[in-house]
Amino acid sequence: MNVCKNNGLKLFMGIVRTLIFVNMICVLPAFAQNTKKGAEPPSAEEVAKKKAADKAKNDKFQMWKNTLSQEQQVWETVLEKNLGNFYLPIYQAEKLSNRISAWDYVKDNPKLPRVLLIGDSVSRGYTLPARVALERKANVHRAPENCGPTSNGIKKMEVWLGEGKWDVIHFNFGIHDRKTSAKDYENRLELIVKQLKATGAKLIWASTTPIPPDTKDGPEATTAIIEKNRIAADIMKKNMVHVNDLFDFITPQLSKVQNPMDVHFKSEGYDMLGRQVALKIEQVLKIK
Repeated sequence: MNVCKNNGLKLFMGIVRTLIFVNMICVLPAFAQNTKKGAEPPSAEEVAKKKAADKAKNDKFQMWKNTLSQEQQVWETVLEKNLGNFYLPIYQAEKLSNRISAWDYVKDNPKLPRVLLIGDSVSRGYTLPARVALERKANVHRAPENCGPTSNGIKKMEVWLGEGKWDVIHFNFGIHDRKTSAKDYENRLELIVKQLKATGAKLIWASTTPIPPDTKDGPEATTAIIEKNRIAADIMKKNMVHVNDLFDFITPQLSKVQNPMDVHFKSEGYDMLGRQVALKIEQVLKIK
């Protein structure tokens, strides 16, 4: 009886070992093939070249920065601390190519009101058109980063407000809060409005522009933005904050001015939004 059991166990273990061996024969070539197809790690020489190129670019930027006034250098340092790994290289490339940027230093005309724009990459897109539309009417500044969700607003608002006095603050949070719970969004936005009201500036809330249903986040994101706009509208009404309804403003033009499957806009879309932002700011400031 024990002999039969032992023979059966040996047979079973033999089958298991055979299956493992066959599986390894099948899997290892595929693994090797995938490894071969995948990107090989950069060589030491390539790493050294990239490091040298990055250093050269940074040195060139610092040389440019050193030519600026002390006041502007302070602003550039704020940007270096806040723009992050994605936007800072973009900004530096713009400056080294002598191109204008939404984050350009603004030297105030003391005779004009000071305006601060707070928001995500969509607001970054309409900053320059708004600044052009308000030329000789207002000093239009931008918060020194892609402001992201309400959680970041609570964390970084003091940095964005800086030390100066603001006459108007035009602000938005929404696209980066599409996955934030309704309750958290409401609570955080309430705190942000309270902090902004304490500045004494006239506040303008910009409703969040639409997210198309064919983005990677699907129709749920489209619905989420509508819900967040409704929550924000109730908060602004309760706090008597002006509303710039960019959602309703741009919706009829989406097929023409919004990028396919994307929350961002073509240049003509940002021009339209920038003019609308400028118009609302003029109305609040009662500029004729």
